[in-house]
Amino acid sequence: MSSIPTTTSVVESAVIKAPLSHVWHLIKLQDFSKFWSALKSSQFVKGASDETQVVHWVFNDGTELEVKQEEHSTIHHYITYSVITAKPELSYSSVLSTIHLYPVTSGEHENSTFVEWTGNFSSDADASVIQDAKFKRRDALADLAKVATKK
Repeated sequence: MSSIPTTTSVVESAVIKAPLSHVWHLIKLQDFSKFWSALKSSQFVKGASDETQVVHWVFNDGTELEVKQEEHSTIHHYITYSVITAKPELSYSSVLSTIHLYPVTSGEHENSTFVEWTGNFSSDADASVIQDAKFKRRDALADLAKVATKK
């Protein structure tokens, strides 16, 4: 059976009706379980060096990931991370994800935050992986909006 050709990237975005400062403070790998309902826990991996931020994510379905922060900018409001280990093992070689926040400065959504969450997968990721990533990001963005807009 041949595989279905697919793009190996996913982009999901949302406008969150909260100022960038309210959303940005939630975008720390170790704090994702504070907003993402699919995550049971997220905490730093003990023994990782100070320069290397590695966080252990445990999902409600039992999946465990160790994610490594690759880039972080408090000036440009983005974080990039990669998956370095997974239980059970992933069906693809790698993924690099970025969450980028932008302030909405005018119009009907003024004082809101535009959030873009991308994922760039290795070429061995199939269509089901990309679809799964798409819907997980959509759910996570909806969860982020709920937490960020609470007063």
